[in-house]
Amino acid sequence: MRKPVQHKIFHKRNRGLTNCLVDNLPVTELLQTTEIDNLLLLTSGPIPPNPSELLASGRFQAILEELKKEADMVIIDCPPVIAVIDACVIAGKVDGVILVLAAGMVRPDMAKQAHELLKRANGQVLGVILNRVEIQAEHAYYYYGHEKSAN
Repeated sequence: MRKPVQHKIFHKRNRGLTNCLVDNLPVTELLQTTEIDNLLLLTSGPIPPNPSELLASGRFQAILEELKKEADMVIIDCPPVIAVIDACVIAGKVDGVILVLAAGMVRPDMAKQAHELLKRANGQVLGVILNRVEIQAEHAYYYYGHEKSAN
């Protein structure tokens, strides 16, 4: 809700969560289809002046409950944990959190701090994804060959 990108990635209109929260529009009317089978997208909508307050609202909790009825899995893309409070506000309202860390960019003490903040917010940290990992060519070939031989 602070720097929305999903609507750009999927080439969709940015009309979504904020419209549900502020204008009280039904969430099901704002879900957008994607080119990926069985994947619906609820964009962030216009950037509000008070994202964390909206996310802490009872209306946001009601939207989450409605989305859980509509989908097998709901994935929420949040800003960095240490930068703003949004992820911590959401962490206690969802079934689990996956912490995404950028290799070579996030120091171990920052990762530990992010984990602690999520735990203090009653978030259930399910695991970690390490992205932006550079794989050397010889290792990439090994994994390719390993998968190929396993089939």
